[in-house]
Amino acid sequence: MTQPKKKAQAARDEAPTLEGRLKRLEEILAQLEADEVELERALVLFEEGVALVRDAEKVLSETELRVEELLARGGTAPLEEEGA
Repeated sequence: MTQPKKKAQAARDEAPTLEGRLKRLEEILAQLEADEVELERALVLFEEGVALVRDAEKVLSETELRVEELLARGGTAPLEEEGA
């Protein structure tokens, strides 16, 4: 594997999964819905939530593009397994 591919793989391995992002978003939402969140804490949570949503949208867009490419080629490509 070339150096850029190794770095890209390492970044993917360190990044939270889509499911992990969604779980964290649920946690943030629960905290924001609590009546006792201070304004500063709410802002920090909101900013984290926005970043997670943007990351999740990027993952979904990349996945959609990959599926479209596979369908256009009429073939398949091996999927990378998480943790592999």
